[in-house]
Amino acid sequence: MGAFHNATKDIDERATERMSFRTEPHINAAIHRAATLGGVDDSVFSKNAAYTSPLETIAAHECTGLASVDVSIFRRARYQDGRPSSAPIAVWTLPA
Repeated sequence: MGAFHNATKDIDERATERMSFRTEPHINAAIHRAATLGGVDDSVFSKNAAYTSPLETIAAHECTGLASVDVSIFRRARYQDGRPSSAPIAVWTLPA
């Protein structure tokens, strides 16, 4: 396993916000075990996870990926002599 990467270590701001929550014993044990394996304390591990998870979620929502069928529909719609086309609408009605 690779070394623990602390995504919060370079953040230069005072920790003023408090988060408090209860969790189940098996979740606490998993956090403790992972923190120990990473060579950090539970607090550092939890804060890092609490920071990286939303960043990953935000990044995933900001990225648009098109399947090959989507690309071909958009290309056909784009190069149709400026006439309106139902092709882009078809993309939005495809099942997710």
